[in-house]
Order: sequence, then C-alpha cells, then structure tokens
Amino acid sequence: MENIAGTKARLTWAVNLAALLLVIVWTVPTLGLLVSSFRDKDQIAATGWWQAAFPSTQSDFFRAGTAADQKQEGDLWVIAGNAFEPGQVISAWGTTSKAPDALKPGDVADLKDGQKLTVAADGAYRLTSPTQFEEGRGMRIFFTSTQPPKFTTDNYVKVIGAEGLGRAFLNTMTVTIPATLIPILIAAFAAYALAWMDFPGRSLIIAGIVGLLVVPLQLALIPLLKFHNDIGLGKSYLGIWLAHTGFGLPLAIYLLRSYMTGLPREIIESARVDGATEFHIFRKIILPLSFPALASFAIFQFLWVWNDLLVATVFLGNRPDQLVMTGVLRELLGSKGGDWEILAASAFISIAVPLIVFFSMQKYLVRGLLAGSVKGG
Repeated sequence: MENIAGTKARLTWAVNLAALLLVIVWTVPTLGLLVSSFRDKDQIAATGWWQAAFPSTQSDFFRAGTAADQKQEGDLWVIAGNAFEPGQVISAWGTTSKAPDALKPGDVADLKDGQKLTVAADGAYRLTSPTQFEEGRGMRIFFTSTQPPKFTTDNYVKVIGAEGLGRAFLNTMTVTIPATLIPILIAAFAAYALAWMDFPGRSLIIAGIVGLLVVPLQLALIPLLKFHNDIGLGKSYLGIWLAHTGFGLPLAIYLLRSYMTGLPREIIESARVDGATEFHIFRKIILPLSFPALASFAIFQFLWVWNDLLVATVFLGNRPDQLVMTGVLRELLGSKGGDWEILAASAFISIAVPLIVFFSMQKYLVRGLLAGSVKGG
C-alpha cells in the first residue's frame, strides 16, 4: 500500500501540470478575444492581440487633396492637408508602391512638371506646383507609420446599439428558458423509469438512447422541419421548443439515469415497503436527491440553446421579429464576416447571461457529471 500511495504522490505533479495546461489552452484565446474587443479594426489587422500594449507599425497609403483644394501662395499653387490622427507618426514614405519607404519625413520629392511634395512626421503633406493643378483624383502617398496603443469601447457601443438587439434578446430568452425546462421535466420521468422500474424492453430503450447520443442533429433538421410543416407547427416558438427538446433528451436521460442509479437502493425499497407510490418516490425522494444532475444538465442545455444559430434559423425564421441574438450579431457582421473587432465584442456580450447561469450553478456541475460513474444499474 505504501508503494501505491507513493506512486500516486509522484504522479500528482503530472496531474497538476495537465490541469494547468488545460487552463492555459482555454484561457489564453479568451484573453485574446477580450483584448481584441477593445481594439479598432486597423490595429487588429496590423498586429496580434499580444502586441496591443505596444506601438504598431502600419503600411498603407492615402490620397492627397484634389484641384478643388488648391490655394495660391505667391507664384505657387499648393495643396496641403493631413489625413492622420493625433499621435500617429510617419517613419517613411514614398510616391510609388514599388518604393513606399524611399523617403524620410521632411524629405522633398521632385515630381513631374516642377511639382514638389513633402510629408512631415505627423502626416502633414504639402504639394506645390508652378501651375494650377488639373482636375482629377488626388495622388497616392504611401507611408509606413507608427501608431500608439489605442483602446476603445466603440465596438461595444456599436453592438449594444445595433437595431433589433433588444428584441433579439427577448426572443432568445423566450426560446431558451422553455427549451431548457421542457427536456428536464420529460427526462426526469424517463430516467427514473429506466433506473428503478422493471418493464419489458428497458434495455433496448437504454441502448437506443445511447445510440442517439452520436447521431448528428444536422441529419434530422430537414425531416423534422417537414414533419412540423405537415402537422401545422411551421416556424413557431412551439416548434423550436420541441426541436430543442428532441435534440436534448438523449443526453438528459443518459445523464439523469446514470445519476439516479447511483442513489441508495435502501431508500427506494424502504419507501415502497411503507406504501409510497412510484410518483411519490419520484417527487419526494428522487427529485431532491437528483438536483445536482438536473442542474448540470440545465447548464449544458441552456448554453447550447443560448448560443444556437442553426436550429433557430431552421425552426424559427429570419424575420426581424423572430431573430435571436446570434442571428442579429450575424447580420451585424455582414456577409463577409471581416469585422473582427465587432465579432470579439459580440462574443463577450452574448456570453454575459450564460456566465451568470454557469457561475450560479457551477457547484452542482461536477457532482452531477461524476455521480454514477462508479456505480451503475
């Protein structure tokens, strides 16, 4: 026994190290998403989130003013301006894309027809010509600039102020709460029957439920939607509640049954000897003792339904009065989905409610998942 105990002690460091690595793997991307949610689009495109606290280097171009902006100063015609933000500093510039860093701030570039161009370190440019500038687009000025670290809450303001987000939040709550409670109610009755009641075909039903755990829900979307249309449900809240209930029941029944089979048999038998009915045993004994398992499944189901987009799109629709939060955020990102700063802010806004649910019920999660793992029936 001493050798076994010693072996466990020597392996403790490996377990702790593995747990630490898992925490890092999950925490670092979340931290990066949080940092990105406070950065603007240009900085996200230029540098990674881990460089957010340092100045960033950006290569781009801007156009000088046109002939409409020229002013006469003595014998020269001048177009002047500044397209940069305060704090942005140019380290090099050029007049062609082949040599975007050929000149330093303050240098003068000789252009055609006696024109001259100079760009200062703060981005102020001055284009001069002995004759009037002709109409046309402003010339391109290429530059390499250094931008100071910048954090903003504009991303959150844009997401929170998005049209229809408040209605989408209510729609999401309307979908999520019943779609969490209904499968729990049905699964609790089914799990008790499969755990403590003897009837023909029980083993086959349990095997079928285990098999349903590995069936992708995408396979059932179209047949189920067709069935809903045939019976008159169509795209409605009742239809999506039933869809989420069907998709969540296999895991709910499996999880609750595993927990209930681990409850002390003596309590159940004593209640039956005292004349308690199956319903009274279920309501007075099983449900109170099974609360950790019920809470753990409620967390899973709530998170799944809250973050769902596919099932909501198929069974509810895309009208403005039907969109859930994930649908509104998808519309906000646009068809190309390139607004990473909006995506990051949207992610943290959308997980606010699930985090509240998770932390309020997390003490039951591990107890509910691990119960029944040693003893099963």
